[in-house]
Amino acid sequence: MTDPYGTPTGDPEDLAIVGRHLTKAYGLDGRAATKALAAADPAAAVAAAGGFLGAHDVSFEVRKGEMFVIMGLSGSGKSTLLRMINRLNVPTSGELLIGGEDIVTASKARLRELRNQKIGMVFQHFSLFPHRSVRDNAAYGLKVRGLPRSERYERADAALARVGLSGKGDKFPHELSGGMRQRVGLARALAVDPPILLMDEPFSALDPLIRRDMQDLLAGLQAEDRRTTVFVTHDLNEAMRIGDQIMVMRDGKVVQVGAGVDIVARPADSYVSEFVSDVDRARVLTARDLLRPALLSLDVAEPPDVALSKLADNEANGAFVTGADDRLLGVVTDTNLHGAINARHRDLSGVVTDDYHVVEPDAIVGDFMQHSGRHLVPITVVDAQGRLAGVVPRAAILSALSNVREVAHA
Repeated sequence: MTDPYGTPTGDPEDLAIVGRHLTKAYGLDGRAATKALAAADPAAAVAAAGGFLGAHDVSFEVRKGEMFVIMGLSGSGKSTLLRMINRLNVPTSGELLIGGEDIVTASKARLRELRNQKIGMVFQHFSLFPHRSVRDNAAYGLKVRGLPRSERYERADAALARVGLSGKGDKFPHELSGGMRQRVGLARALAVDPPILLMDEPFSALDPLIRRDMQDLLAGLQAEDRRTTVFVTHDLNEAMRIGDQIMVMRDGKVVQVGAGVDIVARPADSYVSEFVSDVDRARVLTARDLLRPALLSLDVAEPPDVALSKLADNEANGAFVTGADDRLLGVVTDTNLHGAINARHRDLSGVVTDDYHVVEPDAIVGDFMQHSGRHLVPITVVDAQGRLAGVVPRAAILSALSNVREVAHA
């Protein structure tokens, strides 16, 4: 996380990448850049001196195992910043720490070592060697490391299998679709197993259906590997779909950093608010974000007459029933309870029904909203232990999807 001034505040032991006041001025030497950056309007001063300010005073942090998304429109500085992380772009000023080491001052030899051992990159336009087979492309980083052919081919084939390209190793890039070629690029990065993976708009050249498949693939790999990943995109829906944290940039500066739902629910300014106005909120919000307490739950040992009185007191037609360890057993209705009283039931075990729809806290609203209103009780949320966590009322869903600022529980 960062404080209001953009200074990282997280536990250093948990951080993989930290940027502190990073600035990149293109087209100026050190002295001219320093003078221009000291002006009241650095961007104008850099431009007047014949340069361009690609990023200015950017601070951020990426936790180990996190999918950190940098997003913004063209010219926002997102790719400039990404390329500073592996120093393809040399920062004009500021610090860039990888595992606590400031690579801004690293030697060329140290940079080669970092890029070879710690940092992988996937580019937008595949960057495959057309004269090499798919297997050789996937194994290229391992060849640079000097691994023997048998070992690098074994690891390359394993990486190709992970991205769904088993049996494609002998083909050449021109024989593959665009989506498959990008999978090869991803396999090449995975084969060297870098602790940090940088991805520069890797799916932007793909058609929407293939792009979504690649997002699913990346999300699955990330769930398995928990690899520290920095992903650049201009697509907000893509950012919301895959990102743990999202940093929104504009004109080379950071506008807002936060989880996707926080940015959607509480945009920092009018720019971000307009940016998120068209986001598919049903694919961003989860059950946890709209969770409300269940109004009434009953222990299964309750006598039916007592349970019916509680329904009457709460002006309810039904209630949840829980058992040992607060595990959800089902629901009862006033009609069920009335019949149980006449049948002289001693508890609620014989009248519990399954007339409800259950989701987990991380369930996406768009995946369950169609079930809202079809049952006596609202969408029912249970935790991993089967305990009742709360409900998602239909009104909460409609409110969240119609007005982003009403997601009060996000």
